[in-house]
Amino acid sequence: MENNLPKIYSKRAILGFSIFLSVLFGGVLLYQNLIDVKKKKEACIVLGISIVLTIITIFIGSFQESPKSSYAYLCGLLGGCLLSYYFVPKYFPNEEQYPKKPIWKPLIVAVIIIAIFMMLIIYGGSFENA
Repeated sequence: MENNLPKIYSKRAILGFSIFLSVLFGGVLLYQNLIDVKKKKEACIVLGISIVLTIITIFIGSFQESPKSSYAYLCGLLGGCLLSYYFVPKYFPNEEQYPKKPIWKPLIVAVIIIAIFMMLIIYGGSFENA
C-alpha cells in the first residue's frame, strides 16, 4: 500500500519553511501535499489561512516602532505549528506512511525569491539616491 501513496513534504519541512521564511511558504508546501492527494478544497482552505496569517503578521509588524526579526520568527513558529500540528494530522492522519519529497526544489525557489527581493531593496534604494 505504501508504494502507491504520493510523496509529500514532511511536517518538519512545513514547520521549518514557516519559521525561517514565512507561514505562506509553509502553507504552499502543505497546499501542494493536499493537491497531490486530490484534496483541492482542503488545499484552498489551507492556502487561504496561510495568506491571512501572513497578512496579519505584516499588518501587526507594521505597527512596531522598531521591527525585530524575532517577531517574524515567533509568528512563523505559531503559524507553522498550526499547519504542522493541526492541519497535517487532520488531513494526513497516517503521515508517517507517506514517502517524503526532498525540500531542494522549494528551497531553491525560496532562495531565488529572496535574492530578487534583496536586489529590489538594494537597487531600489540606489535609484532613490540618484
